[in-house]
Amino acid sequence: MLIINSYEEFAQLKGQELGLSGYLKITQEQINKFAEATLDFQWIHLDTERAAKESPYQSTIAHGYLNVSVLPYLWGQIVEFKNVKMMVNYGIERLKFTSPVLVNDEVRVRARLEDVQNLRGITKAQIAITLEIKDKAKPALEGLIVFLYHFA
Repeated sequence: MLIINSYEEFAQLKGQELGLSGYLKITQEQINKFAEATLDFQWIHLDTERAAKESPYQSTIAHGYLNVSVLPYLWGQIVEFKNVKMMVNYGIERLKFTSPVLVNDEVRVRARLEDVQNLRGITKAQIAITLEIKDKAKPALEGLIVFLYHFA
């Protein structure tokens, strides 16, 4: 795991790949709980029997936003920030869902520091992320996540 203690250390990594997270298995239980939390009850996510018969994937699939929601968890496996008073999720840019995540697929994040700026003492970091699916050539999603770090 990469450890970053300051804006200056972070800025030295601009343009570099920061690493890979471990894999996270996406289970039907997670999908069901996400559906309950977001009120998104489409059959493609929840009805295993119907999905096996009618879905082109022959399986239930994770909600696209469930995949987005695990990004901070997986990002936290790549980089540990020290001396940070607060971190804020600031935004997502150029997000594209490129391939479905089927139930029991395993996903991980590949991260590269696209840009980092010092905004009057607040570090704005733009991280190019790819959510890879184990044993599949095409990723689940790609985008640019933006965080604000308040270093002490």
